Amino acid sequence: MENTINNYRINDQFEQTDLNFVHRELAKSYWSKNIAFETVKKSSENSLCFNAFLGNEQIAFARVITDKTSFAYLCDVIVTESFRGKGIGKTLMAFIMKHPDLQGLRRFTLATKDAHGLYAQFGFTALKFPDRQMEINVREIYDF
Repeated sequence: MENTINNYRINDQFEQTDLNFVHRELAKSYWSKNIAFETVKKSSENSLCFNAFLGNEQIAFARVITDKTSFAYLCDVIVTESFRGKGIGKTLMAFIMKHPDLQGLRRFTLATKDAHGLYAQFGFTALKFPDRQMEINVREIYDF
């Protein structure tokens, strides 16, 4: 699936993902600081990946972990710093939310520290029953 929206080419073609771009951006993010390239590669290969390009330059990325039937988890949403605040995140999210493999899901989740406003525009809310959610969270797993 591919669309051109506001001069940005958005697609779900993993083979077009610039893993060097994704690794560089994720390695400096608050949620995966110092992540190894091989971890980025393997996690991307096993996810539904979304890319945004301006010309041939990748400027944004997101991935969704999903069974394509009942559950999806949106993660690793990145927009390179020089393109932030230009609507690319919103454009990428609109594309993701219309993806045929992500329709009719019972639960679609994400975690964010600072982008609640963006995701709320697409129907995401705080957990209705936070007391039912549990996690194993290994902080600083990528620090060596």
